[in-house]
Order: sequence, then structure tokens, then C-alpha cells
Amino acid sequence: MRDNMKYILLTSFLLISVTLGLKKPMENNKLKDKSENTVIVFETTMGTMKAKLYDNRAPITTDNFKKLIDKNFYDGIIFHRVIKDFMIQGGCPDGTGRGGPGYKIKDEFHPELKHTKIGLLSMANAGPNTGGSQFFITLKATPWLDNRHAIFGELIDGMDILENIGETDTGEMDRPKNAIKMKKVYIQK
Repeated sequence: MRDNMKYILLTSFLLISVTLGLKKPMENNKLKDKSENTVIVFETTMGTMKAKLYDNRAPITTDNFKKLIDKNFYDGIIFHRVIKDFMIQGGCPDGTGRGGPGYKIKDEFHPELKHTKIGLLSMANAGPNTGGSQFFITLKATPWLDNRHAIFGELIDGMDILENIGETDTGEMDRPKNAIKMKKVYIQK
């Protein structure tokens, strides 16, 4: 009887241990399955670019961006500011650089996300916690923007298009002389 009790207790302990031990990797797999996989397509008058969003590391910003895309907010909007060897900026509904969606979102800075290269999507703002719809794409590393502008994605295709936009002739206020429009912006299915 005593041996049977030991056997039952040992078997129960092993089953519980195995179950608890397996639970953690399954949770990690769930995280990996939900990982940053949203791909955005920018069809512009100069060509098409694709970007992946950092859904897990910038959830507030990426959720906001996707909601605006779902409302066709960016369709027809221009890149109103282009600064060679720095960035291209768009997302202002009136094309002046002063407009937005009518609300502001909280800044979010992730320790792994730094302005270290070309092709990063980052929120434009007028100061802390003033982001909305305007964003920029870097044309080079811009470390002075770290912890001032929230990075939320990066280009994965169309780097040549980005570089061509970055070389465009501009006039007053860094506005392109010939309008460069985001004809259609959508989430790739």
C-alpha cells in the first residue's frame, strides 16, 4: 500500500512538472506567432515601398497607424517635407506639416529601437506626446532623434524608391517642387 502511494505521488509530481515545463515554451511560441509581421504597402507616385511594423515593440503607434490606414487616411496625401540625407515626411492631411487626425498619441520608446539606419519609420511630432498621423522615413542614421521620435517600423522593400524621393528637388520649407503622393497605403494581406 505504501509503495502504491509513493508511485501515485511520484507519477502525479512528474505529470505536474512536465505540464508546467511545457506551458512556458507554448506561451513563447504564441508570442512568436504574433510577432511583428504586419506589412504596409505605400503606393506612391514614384513607386512602391513596403514596410514591416514593429507591432510588439511599438503597439500604441502601430495600432494607431493601422487604424488610420483602415480609414484610408493616407490615400492621396503628399510627402510634404523632404530633406536630402535626412528624411522624408508625410501624413499631414492638409499638406502643410501642421495637420493631423484630430487627436494625439502617447510616445513610446523601446530600448532596442534606435535611429541607426536608413529606412526607419518614426513618428513626427511637435514635442512630447504630440504624435498623430505624421511620420517620417529616415534616409540615414539619425541618432539625435532617439527617445524624441517613436520608431515603429522599417522598410523591407523599395529602398531605391525612398532614395529617389530623398533626392527630389525641394523649395521653401523643404517641400518637393513636384508633389509626391501616397496614392494608396494599405496593409498587405
